[in-house]
Amino acid sequence: MTQSFKKVHAITGMKDVLPDSSAQWQQLEHTVRQWLASYGYRNMRTPILEHTRLFTRGIGEVTDIVEKEMYSFTDALNNEHLTMRPEFTAGIVRAAIENNILYDRPQRVYSLGPVFRHEKPQRGRYRQFHQIDVEALGFAGPDVDAELILMLARLWKILGLKDIRLELNSLGQAAERAAHRDALIAYLEQHRDVLDEEALRRMYTNPLRVLDTKNPAMQEMANNAPRLFDFLGEESLAHFDGVRRRLDDAGIQYTLNPRLVRGLDYYNLTVFEWVTDQLGAQGTVCGGGRYDGLIELLGGKSAPAVGFAIGVERLLDLCSQSGPSVAAAECQVYMIHQSDEAQRAAVGLAEQLRDAGLAVIVHAGSSGFKSQFKRADASGAAVAVILGGDELAAGTASIKWLRADALEGQAQQEAIPQDRLVTELKQRV
Repeated sequence: MTQSFKKVHAITGMKDVLPDSSAQWQQLEHTVRQWLASYGYRNMRTPILEHTRLFTRGIGEVTDIVEKEMYSFTDALNNEHLTMRPEFTAGIVRAAIENNILYDRPQRVYSLGPVFRHEKPQRGRYRQFHQIDVEALGFAGPDVDAELILMLARLWKILGLKDIRLELNSLGQAAERAAHRDALIAYLEQHRDVLDEEALRRMYTNPLRVLDTKNPAMQEMANNAPRLFDFLGEESLAHFDGVRRRLDDAGIQYTLNPRLVRGLDYYNLTVFEWVTDQLGAQGTVCGGGRYDGLIELLGGKSAPAVGFAIGVERLLDLCSQSGPSVAAAECQVYMIHQSDEAQRAAVGLAEQLRDAGLAVIVHAGSSGFKSQFKRADASGAAVAVILGGDELAAGTASIKWLRADALEGQAQQEAIPQDRLVTELKQRV
């Protein structure tokens, strides 16, 4: 007796994207690629797997990502410690160093794809999720910081998203952060009684992240803590002022948030987030900033850089709230036939239509006209092409328009000689 097989389910926090939903993904990805190309950004693709030390070095050993969220394992074949990428930036910087792409000129690049973090799954937060990652490598000035923010404002406009607001801060330079760190640790030591377990753990390793707490009991303490902004020197302030002036020139509204630090150790100077109240607790749609020290930290020649990442699932969630989504059609032309001979003729005509650039489905198998028309309508096709006994005898194909917008100005159904079918449909579909 055959033992029954236990049904396999997807891994918790890793979601299937089915064809109807995938159409929305493809539409968004197409829009994003056009938007990025309009600013001169080119696609770059890096491996999903990287050496674990790339992320512990680049992201920071005491960050939540490295401490708790990475999918890491030891490769049994060569005993290497590997990690599925939890973010794109470190891998892109590694690739830029390894392939020497920064020695000729600065680079504007982007990546699209999955990243992996072992988090508690909830709305807008998955264990496999997807990011649009954009990096400007080799650019030092505040003009490029502002350019990235202006780019994002344009994307929200293209997508019709209105309830996203910009928060802005500067983290200064390493020496300024060190001075602030000392002052912040001293302050936290004076307020041990209100610190939760997580804050006590981070107090000496990553005190800046203590201020990013969501614990209501710690909010007053965090609000009154020494502000990093007060420790910034003239150069850091001048850079930040340069960013703000360009945003003001463009009419971009923003809020200064001195507690905005981001979750990665590599940031310096400008940091920003675009946030919304439309996604519940997971309100950050996009985050980024400048990371001038990371390229040298990972073994390259010192070079400035700035970038951001957008969560695709969160962005799609926002887009779905701004208006109903329309499922993409499976094809433009659906071929309906009766008899084996008609089906073979339909296959030949379909290939000619595809040569002309049209998307065509030939009904599979044999079934009645009624069920074939029902399937043609469900496909979203603009027109059905019908081949029956009468059409084969006359050397014609009947076409029936299935959509009101396609029908405008045309007879709903008409017969066309088969040798004119390609030309007619190419012009009219």
